[in-house]
Amino acid sequence: MAMLLTSVERGSFSAAARDLGIPIPTLIRKINDLESGLRTQLLARSTRKLTLTDSGAVYVETARRILDLVDEQEREVTGEFKAPRGALAIATPVLFGRLYVLPVVLDFLAQFPDIDVTLLQSDRNVDLIEDQVDLAVRIGRLPDSSMIATQVGSMRTVVCASPSLLREKGEPQTPTDLARMPCVMFNGPRLSPKWRFRTSESDALATISVKPRLRAATPDAAVEAAVRGLGFTYLLDYHIADAVDRGELRVVLEKYEVDPIPVHLVHVARAQMPLKLRSFIDFAVPRLRKTLSRFGKSSS
Repeated sequence: MAMLLTSVERGSFSAAARDLGIPIPTLIRKINDLESGLRTQLLARSTRKLTLTDSGAVYVETARRILDLVDEQEREVTGEFKAPRGALAIATPVLFGRLYVLPVVLDFLAQFPDIDVTLLQSDRNVDLIEDQVDLAVRIGRLPDSSMIATQVGSMRTVVCASPSLLREKGEPQTPTDLARMPCVMFNGPRLSPKWRFRTSESDALATISVKPRLRAATPDAAVEAAVRGLGFTYLLDYHIADAVDRGELRVVLEKYEVDPIPVHLVHVARAQMPLKLRSFIDFAVPRLRKTLSRFGKSSS
């Protein structure tokens, strides 16, 4: 079952064999034996990738539940449900993780010497089940799912610019003014390439297309460019907090901002939560809520 699931998740026998540390012929033979024993084909093989048959899709869902149960029982035997110990994998966005989650993790590790943490920092949402992640930070509205979510804060989406650029170009009075202003765009996973605003007449949303002088791959780069006067930029308020505090950037068009987006800690629902995860959630939630309380509120 584990070999089948790894093959499906990795998309090929060669990638799965590397992950499992076994020869490819051994992996293929084991899955062929499984199909022979079940008297049905689970995988449709092609030169490019592996896909599940209808029978395979049903079998994989059952196999995943069984293996999760086995994993849970093994952790219970080793004591993870009796004392906070073991390894935790925590996924966060890169900048958010460095600024706000890492300090909490360091304090947590000092207090819980029997727990080790792997901090996975990526601006792409990881799959908690496939990537074997215990807890993840999600910035944005959550889709309906079986995940358990705890909100720890919210973030405004703001437009800002340097004081020098505002003196040169003037402060925009409405979002449409941005169409004729120089702009810096951060192409982040949680921010649309089109800038969204609330209209002044109602709660309806309007989308403004801008022509950026710079497209940045990270919020740090967009902030630096905006600080140097290259253009207006559209970011989450934690991205720009330090620059605003130093007077290097100023937020504009506050009355047109869309509703703040939530920040959650999410984890997979389990019949019984390991104490290491329960301990981290209990430790992290009040600290993150206190730290993030400065965000999500307009100063206007």
